[in-house]
Amino acid sequence: MKNERDSFAKRRETALDAKKQLLERIKSAPKPDQAELDRKRAEKEAAAAAREARAAEKERLKQAEAERKAAEEAAAAQAQAEALQLNQADAATIAAAKEAEAAERKAERDRRYAARKARQR
Repeated sequence: MKNERDSFAKRRETALDAKKQLLERIKSAPKPDQAELDRKRAEKEAAAAAREARAAEKERLKQAEAERKAAEEAAAAQAQAEALQLNQADAATIAAAKEAEAAERKAERDRRYAARKARQR
């Protein structure tokens, strides 16, 4: 191996040279100008504003959906209450009709009974 022949000081010096070259390359790299930084910042701000607008729209739609569901549930509850009230009214009407029919049958039965007793005398 190469490093076995080199002394510790030589390896250390090589590593420092590599670090210096890397630092020089980084320093010599082109730096972004202010216009480019401003453009990127504006893009980020526009993206953030669009994201907030989408979130607000989503929240508005969610609220509208919740209001629609509440209105539907209220309408369904109202319809159910009206149906129950109609069923109760129908039940009362049916019960009254049954009672009237039973009274009519009783009156007919009593009339027949009275007629039979009258024939027997």
